[in-house]
Amino acid sequence: MTRTPVANTFDDTTTTTTSADKDSLALLGLGAMGSALARTWLRAGHPLTVWNRTPARSAPFAAEGANVADSAADAVAANRLIVVCLLDDASLDVTLEGVDLRGKDLVNLTTGTPAQARARAEWTEARGARYLDGGIMAVPPMVGVPEAGGYVFYSGAREVFEEYGDTLGAPLGTKYVGADAGFAALHDVALLSAMYGMFAGATHAFALIRGEDIDPVAFAPLLGDWLVAMAPAVHQTAEQLSSGDYEKDVVSRLAMQVAGVPTFERTAEQQGVSTELLAPYFELMRRRLAMGSGDEDLTGVVDLLRGRG
Repeated sequence: MTRTPVANTFDDTTTTTTSADKDSLALLGLGAMGSALARTWLRAGHPLTVWNRTPARSAPFAAEGANVADSAADAVAANRLIVVCLLDDASLDVTLEGVDLRGKDLVNLTTGTPAQARARAEWTEARGARYLDGGIMAVPPMVGVPEAGGYVFYSGAREVFEEYGDTLGAPLGTKYVGADAGFAALHDVALLSAMYGMFAGATHAFALIRGEDIDPVAFAPLLGDWLVAMAPAVHQTAEQLSSGDYEKDVVSRLAMQVAGVPTFERTAEQQGVSTELLAPYFELMRRRLAMGSGDEDLTGVVDLLRGRG
């Protein structure tokens, strides 16, 4: 099928390309994310078949131009490209039980682990279909809003990613991260893990000032700007991991940083704040120092988490 790119399909002033120029697809799952995806594909002119376990969720999409399937099997039968956005991996088993996938292309946007994605790829290929896994780096309000910066990691069958690039890129940006089907989920969880670590630090910071005559609203820009300023440190960590030289370009030696830890602990105690969010990291820093790594940066902590320290 020849595809005609459309500039800014989300701008009402833009002429929409006819659906004849667009891939048709089936979407299984109309939760908050699935609904946002469905509406964006419809606005972009893609012929869309939808199915949801609770039929009431599907009804509004008929008025918006979607075909509503009575069953998952019917939705799959009517399309070659099948996108699933369900609660979890077990839900996918239930939804596709007994469904004929031969000759289909299955794109799985259901949140799962790397191991589940790899197993699902084998499961899909055994049923005569091609598989692409996706990890969504966005929340529903970001879907269909290019300037919001949301995107999806994809891994698995590269030919599927390339064939449906325009279609997959209509709701959110796309980043292909490898033929290993588990890599999308791994990238997804890795980035979200870093996010929660940042939230933990921010939570501790707000707890320290809580109860003082410090306005948290006035404090927030200082905290946000500081986190942004520190973010480039990830590049140095990556370079040290790649080279194996953890002492290269070190600005703040591990020995110096560990020497400062008691100040953080005493401050928390004086402010009546638990150190439970930071204590595990401080303990890892101390363990790495005890190994004689005082001239390193903090990169060696990665090896401790991998059980190599």
